[in-house]
This record gives sequence, C-alpha cells and structure tokens, in this order.
Amino acid sequence: MRYLKIVGISFFLVLIFAGVCAAKPSENIYRKGDHLYDEWGVCRTNAVGENGFFQVREEGGFRPIIAFESLGKNKDIACSLAENLASKYQDRQTLAEQIFDKAKTLIDYTSDKNQYGYNEYAQNADELAGKLVEKGQALGDCEDYAILLSVMYEATGFRSAIVLAPGHAACLVYLPGYEKANVSWTFENEKGWVWAEATGQNNYLGWTPEKYIGEQLMAYEMQDRSLQPGNLPEGGEREAVESKGGGTSGGIPFFNVIFILWIIPIIARAL
Repeated sequence: MRYLKIVGISFFLVLIFAGVCAAKPSENIYRKGDHLYDEWGVCRTNAVGENGFFQVREEGGFRPIIAFESLGKNKDIACSLAENLASKYQDRQTLAEQIFDKAKTLIDYTSDKNQYGYNEYAQNADELAGKLVEKGQALGDCEDYAILLSVMYEATGFRSAIVLAPGHAACLVYLPGYEKANVSWTFENEKGWVWAEATGQNNYLGWTPEKYIGEQLMAYEMQDRSLQPGNLPEGGEREAVESKGGGTSGGIPFFNVIFILWIIPIIARAL
C-alpha cells in the first residue's frame, strides 16, 4: 500500500499540434438494477465501489480497473495502435506527442449524458480505439481520454498514471526533461511527470490547467496487468491518496463523488 503525491511546479509554456488515433467495440454489456456492467463485471455507469470503473473508495483511494481490460493478456486495438506509432517515431518525446495528438485530433469531447443518456458511462481503451479504427473518429469525455492515453503510453514503455481532480480526470506521463510543459509534476518523489489532457483542441502535451497548479491530487500509476472476467481485484488500492473521507452512494455521479473527496476534508494546497 503506497501513498503517492503529485505536486505542481511552474515551468515553460509552448503549444504543440499533430495527428491521429484508434479503438474496439465492447461486448456483453448488460443491465443490473440501475446500472450497466461489462463482461468483466465492471460497472460502466458508476466509478464508486468494488465494481466501479475507477473503484473509488469512500476513504479516499481509487484504482482505475477499467484500464486493465486493455492491458496484460487483454492487450488489443489500443496497444496495437500505440505500438504502430512507436514503430514510426523513435524519439521518445516525439512519440509521446504523437500519441497525445492522435487522441486530441480524432476524439471529439462529448458528455456521457449526450452520448449514452447516463450521467456516467466509461469506455475502455479498446472500445474507444475500435471506433477510431472503424470510423476514423470517436466521442468521449475526460475519463475516456485519460483511460486511452494511459493505456497507449503504458503499451509503448512510458510510465503513465491516471490523475483525479475535483470534477475531472486526466493522464500523467513520465517525461523528465520535457521543457514544453507549463508544469512539471512530482509524483512519488520523482520529478518529470507531465499532464496529458487531450480534451481540447488547443491543449498540448504538458499543459496543466491553471486551477490545478500547486494542488495535491490523487493519482494511480498504471501497471501492465490483466483483468479477468468475473474476478475483480478486491477494493480500490489506496495507492494514490491525498484526500480522505467523504460518504457516497452508488447513485451519485462520479465527479460529484470526486468533489466530495476533495472537500471532506479540504485538501491542502501544496507549498
């Protein structure tokens, strides 16, 4: 059980752009009560609890188990797309930018409510990548981008993490010496992590929204592990906590839960 901290430190600001991305449709989505579940037993419409797609814990931890549907023995379209990019770009920083720009260019930000009719509906990386392969375009919201990017970075040998902020989810990638970022993050006492948020067309790799600079946030570093159908890991590992507390119920939308986690108690601003 580890406690990970991420602290923002100001840097340079530069704009970057580029190109294209990938994904695969999911099977066996079924309804149980008020929620939708997949063949692994992960609840796609709720992030909280043992079956939640992020296994958000009331005491403050989380684990993005939906990402493991596309890693380890489950590697498929998203990892193949990333590996294809890796074969074209040998420079590591250029490759990181290309992965980011593919997601930014080919995925249109759309709320879950508008796309699925649910307050929350998480797609796994292969579902999103499959749509990119089949249609050349896909729709998703912030957690969908974060899941896809973290999987693609992991598949190409980068260290990556999913970070949760009040009302938001994004990806972190370990790129020490990347001077195009406006902020460098310290994560588990290691400097050199940069923010990867492809939700806006003007965003660039390494751009951290101003409201998160100087904050301590929750993050979970990706691992190349598989999720087995019907055999979910027990409990959200508290591998990435800075806030604690906050009671929730399964019916509260994910980002309301994250907001509660941050204000009960209020997280301290990093010095």
